[in-house]
Amino acid sequence: MKCLVESLLHRESLSSLSSLYLLHHSFSCYSISEPFIPPPLRHTAFHSVRRAVMSTTLDSVVPRCKVIDSHLHVWAPADQTQQFPYFPGNEPTIVGSVEVLLQALEESGVDGALIVQPINHKFDHSYVSSVLQRYPKKFVGCCLADPTEGGGGVSELERLVNEEGYGAVRFNPYLWPAGQKMTNAVGKAMFAKAGQLGIPVGIVCLKGLLLQITDIEELCSEFSETAVIIDHFGMCKPPVNDLERDAWNKLLQLSRFPQ
Repeated sequence: MKCLVESLLHRESLSSLSSLYLLHHSFSCYSISEPFIPPPLRHTAFHSVRRAVMSTTLDSVVPRCKVIDSHLHVWAPADQTQQFPYFPGNEPTIVGSVEVLLQALEESGVDGALIVQPINHKFDHSYVSSVLQRYPKKFVGCCLADPTEGGGGVSELERLVNEEGYGAVRFNPYLWPAGQKMTNAVGKAMFAKAGQLGIPVGIVCLKGLLLQITDIEELCSEFSETAVIIDHFGMCKPPVNDLERDAWNKLLQLSRFPQ
């Protein structure tokens, strides 16, 4: 699956793609007018002729596929922090405004992106929401689940989806209260609500998949209607030892779940 199609910019398609365990950053994007040629043919005269013929034929039949960045972040510029404050201690050290992003997309030939709520603003979604409102046909938003005691929980998730237009939600297990897991009451309630809203849950395993795999399997087993995205391949590496091989196998075994 080399080409992320235009419909990724719609919430329904985002959910559908993530049900295939769209492991973010695992896909490269290219125009389908550029056909794949097996390696042995790449440096031959036949390759040049075949590519020219196939490109001409495909260009006349199939429109160019939109190129979508499947995961990135934006945060407010320093001169807008009165309106969009950073979370204390998470102030960025580099620029990352939507203006910088738009320039980078233009230079790179990328048509749109999934914007994931950055840790710089933590649970304050006002900056990303303002970007989604300004560019509704270019970006889809992934909000950040708030599992903190007295935090937004299910009601804030529902508001962000229904009122602000977010198309996915991220679970960061390290934002849960100390000693609690994603499978606690608020975690399960938010996970179930995501399925009801028709949006996928992206789970980021910052310290490795094996520390979270039991909770992920429990959530997937109990709420089969909720689609799941495993961010960054679950931080798995090309397996060179038994521990890495176990993590990789656990990741692949998630395919047994119907969502």
